[in-house]
Amino acid sequence: MLLYVTVGTNNLDRAIEFYDPVLRTLGYERLFTNHDEAGYASQRDIRCRFWVVYPFDKQEASVGNGSMTALLAPDRPAVRAFHAAALLYGGTDEGPPGIRPFHENFYGSYVRDPDGNKLSAVCEAPE
Repeated sequence: MLLYVTVGTNNLDRAIEFYDPVLRTLGYERLFTNHDEAGYASQRDIRCRFWVVYPFDKQEASVGNGSMTALLAPDRPAVRAFHAAALLYGGTDEGPPGIRPFHENFYGSYVRDPDGNKLSAVCEAPE
């Protein structure tokens, strides 16, 4: 359903320092960078699916209340690695790795990036 997702930043260099190691835990790499944006995808994807950008209107980036990007994790250790890397590289905890009440195998963690964007890594496979 989704073609791509963007999150805003006020400091692209700082965002790249956060997202490079954090998204690597889920198998995503930065495949594109210019002065306004950085794009991430898996190596087998045909396009970048996750973008960190300066807002197009040149205004300050702000956080959407109630918005969150959930990223697919290949397994539960990747969810834990994502959460740990996010905290190590300047993110804040919004919920440690664990089973959530959405269904019996919904294993996720929640963080905010340095700009305040809320992210989740989720594995729905049984352990």
